[in-house]
Amino acid sequence: MNKPAALVSLCLLSGCSGLAPQYDFKPVTPHVMDVNDPARPGPPATGAIYQANRDMRLFEDRTAKRVGDTVVIRLIESTAATKSATTGVSKSTDVQLENPIFFGASFGNPDLAAANNNFATTIAGERAMGGEGASDQSNSLTGNISAVVTGVYPNGNLAIRGEKMLTLNQGEEVVQISGVIRPDDIRTDNSVLS
Repeated sequence: MNKPAALVSLCLLSGCSGLAPQYDFKPVTPHVMDVNDPARPGPPATGAIYQANRDMRLFEDRTAKRVGDTVVIRLIESTAATKSATTGVSKSTDVQLENPIFFGASFGNPDLAAANNNFATTIAGERAMGGEGASDQSNSLTGNISAVVTGVYPNGNLAIRGEKMLTLNQGEEVVQISGVIRPDDIRTDNSVLS
């Protein structure tokens, strides 16, 4: 094959490759809770100094009890897992070969039989293999997240929701928490364990 034909075929083949696809990566914007939620308007102002929905009883603590109150969630979570495996395999083999017999007679020198010079032999072999493996994993999460009371159930339990954005190494993580807490579990410093 001559050089011009090779160059033409190479140019034609390079046209089949095309360009690499371009991907448009957009950062994910996490949902951040709006404190002034327009779907839940506050009570109308009456012009009075004391508001009916913000009463403070004389002997009452200042823990979260109503919609809009804040509570601190103390995250203290840990997990641990351990896995181990042990295997063992062994094998032994015994082979005994007697003197060969040809035409009904034993093959070997009868004069040397007294000196144990015969063709009989014994072969033995053993193999053993063992293996062990172990894996340990543990994780821990500690910290605080402020949450807002989003609802009060008829039995007094509080529905809460909170978010916190953390910057770890080179990325941002959003930790979201929501659930139901009992008012009896709220400590005097207005915090509750996760």
